Amino acid sequence: MTKIKVMSENLANKIAAGEVVEKCASVVKELVENSIDAQATSIRIDLQGGGLKEIKITDNGQGMEREDAILAFQRHATSKLIREDDLFFINTLGFRGEALPSIASVSEVDMVTCASDIGTHIHIKGGKLEINEPSQARQGTIITVSNLFYNTPARLKYLKSEQYELSNSVSYIEKLSFSYPNIKFELTNNGKTLVKTSGSGNLLKTIHEIYGLNVSSNMIEVKGQTDDYTMEGYICKPEILKSNRNHMITIVNGRVVKNNELNRAINDAYFRYKPDIKYPIVILKFETDPTLIDVNIHPTKQDIKLSKTAELYEMIIDTIKDKLYQELLVPNALKNETKEISLPKSMIEEPKKSDSQDLHEDIQTELDLFTSSNDSKPSITISEESSDYNPQIKTTNYKSFKDRLLNPEFKNLNLYVIGQTLGTYIVCQNESGLYLIDQHAAQERVNYELVQEQFKNKETTMIDLLIPINIELNSSDFLKIKEHLEIITNLGFKIEEFGLNTFTIKSHPSWLKEGHEEEIIHDIFDEIIRQGENFDRLRFNNKLIATIACKMSVRANTRLSREAMEEIINNLENCRNPYNCAHGRPTIVKFSTYDLERMFKRVMN
Repeated sequence: MTKIKVMSENLANKIAAGEVVEKCASVVKELVENSIDAQATSIRIDLQGGGLKEIKITDNGQGMEREDAILAFQRHATSKLIREDDLFFINTLGFRGEALPSIASVSEVDMVTCASDIGTHIHIKGGKLEINEPSQARQGTIITVSNLFYNTPARLKYLKSEQYELSNSVSYIEKLSFSYPNIKFELTNNGKTLVKTSGSGNLLKTIHEIYGLNVSSNMIEVKGQTDDYTMEGYICKPEILKSNRNHMITIVNGRVVKNNELNRAINDAYFRYKPDIKYPIVILKFETDPTLIDVNIHPTKQDIKLSKTAELYEMIIDTIKDKLYQELLVPNALKNETKEISLPKSMIEEPKKSDSQDLHEDIQTELDLFTSSNDSKPSITISEESSDYNPQIKTTNYKSFKDRLLNPEFKNLNLYVIGQTLGTYIVCQNESGLYLIDQHAAQERVNYELVQEQFKNKETTMIDLLIPINIELNSSDFLKIKEHLEIITNLGFKIEEFGLNTFTIKSHPSWLKEGHEEEIIHDIFDEIIRQGENFDRLRFNNKLIATIACKMSVRANTRLSREAMEEIINNLENCRNPYNCAHGRPTIVKFSTYDLERMFKRVMN
């Protein structure tokens, strides 16, 4: 007797359900995508108990005839994929014919559908057809799924709480509404509406309907193109950030996807505009030839493979960086609540043209430090001026910037220094309001770009130490440093082994701040030890420069002279990014005249 047998169709469907249907949101996803493929313009999702009790999808799509309605629940039955070559030209969200039979095998499904004069009512329980009868004629489909995983207890016990399952469904419908702003979506739970979009076709209006005024009024429209990809959508100003990547929404050919390459490009484009632990709200839609992507690598079809990723990465970086350069990114300290949406400036006037070559240089400076050579060793000129505060470095000589007008919007603020408060914030004003500048963050940004520029120009001087600095480590850390010793020497240090598990530093580059040499050296060692085998030279170099810039900058609770404050403001105007320090914190916030007058009740609206 043979040991190998062909499994039953019902068993095969249950196995497929384990891959396709992971949670309640998986059912919502598959059924709503079927409605979209059926060209529905209105889709309603009604949940009971977050979907644990019942999931009901109502659409006004094409519907199905009786024969198709029955056939749709057979495994691999689909109207979207017929020939083998069709795999290379997938233009629909579904195509494998696995979702409906998988869902029906582990739940109770009730469907009423109509494509002509007579509708069809089908009821399936655990994969078995129980009802097949005519029904009322209503264009579209109503499908109800209940008792999910009732016949697979092992999977049932892994369903989470109602709130967890509900949040996943809500999150996906929100993202799908950005992909299809022309479709009216409504999601309810226990009769309460949680998501509702108008189907207006306006992406910014959909963003407003999902995220609210505070986000929609701080979005910037972007458009980009290569020979193979077109990109459009909205990015947020750096003042609107989230603590996770869930709001970095990427859509490829109408499909909401999770792709590490796209997310990395978006995150890198915001480099130094935000802290590393914060992430932007971004909705970007990409269109490309279906032959350049592979959506058939994961059962959920949310992870895809992209071709020509290098060109796509560069386009995303260039487009987002260019837009951020053009915008005035000074955040308002107080948010005005108004009824009308304040449209981004880019939607009501032509974007300013930028020099693409200069932009490319800026991006390379920010992201690709030291890639041209590992021998660059910078120097910084020390100033011995005397005043209430002695600036640590002269920061006015931006040789490579003198022929360019950087951040004209920021320069045009024409800030006038009126004083200092709390020993930490420089107080400025202009005709539109009051500005507070964090003196440490502002000078850290100036120092960061100066050190960065000098590394780029490969200027170097070395300082020999009269008394060498000895760094003693444990055995494992000593071996890690020894493995990456070339990195330290290329930074401009003369380092040698000195006895057991000890290194001695005999000279160092002049950019080390006097009095902090040993502290910075320890920081460099700690970072190399922490990263170990995952050592990333680019990230290390940027973190190093940020650390140096931080330690070179004036601290909080330091009294400054007016001249010192004016110098910081003037130097900040010459920076590529005057809005954030090297660690992504804001350098400046604004209190508008209207905000102040409203606070003091000089205006009452």
